[in-house]
Amino acid sequence: MSVDAATVRRIAHLARIAVKEDEVSHLQGELNAMLAFVEQLSEVNIDGVEPMTSVTPMEMKKRADVVSDGEIPDKVLANAPATEDHFFLVPKVVE
Repeated sequence: MSVDAATVRRIAHLARIAVKEDEVSHLQGELNAMLAFVEQLSEVNIDGVEPMTSVTPMEMKKRADVVSDGEIPDKVLANAPATEDHFFLVPKVVE
């Protein structure tokens, strides 16, 4: 795949980047080099390679998905200016 000058101008317009006319040819070369690298990556054989989240094998830390009040509602509400039944009271802002 190759990028022409019109495509470079279109990409610059979509990205809201001001590109001078003398910079277009340089950017065209840069974009073509990036696309060539991506095409080169598609040639890599990845058969049997499992998807991974890190280069080191590890398990994600998991915790039980349970609903709780944090077991410290009194500490949470200690600095609140106004509370009622373990809820924050806030002033009405919409009439």
